[in-house]
Amino acid sequence: QVQLVESGGGLVQPGGSLRLSCEASGRTVDRNVVGWFRQAPGEEREFVAGISWNGAYTAYADSVKGRFTISRDNAKNTVYLQMNNLKPEDTAVYLCAVKIRSGSYYSISLYDYWGQGTQVTVSS
Repeated sequence: QVQLVESGGGLVQPGGSLRLSCEASGRTVDRNVVGWFRQAPGEEREFVAGISWNGAYTAYADSVKGRFTISRDNAKNTVYLQMNNLKPEDTAVYLCAVKIRSGSYYSISLYDYWGQGTQVTVSS
């Protein structure tokens, strides 16, 4: 069993930056894909970014390309999401998840373990 805890969310002005962390416990996830997702009120959960087990491959939603960067430190069992040039439409609860099964990074149904999320609010 894997427990995931997200942190780093908060209130930021448009154009600002935040760095989210996703720390895993229970077992190591250094051989698993980890993804970040977000869900705004009344909206469906959507893929934001994903990273391969060794960090060699990353994937991003079109809406965040060039602004967000996903990275990982397997020694700390932690995955990060650096978010720059934040926009009001980035406001959402951000969740991390671990994908055990093979398949597309973008498929929410393939992620087996989820954190509780951290709130990101972008507003002036």
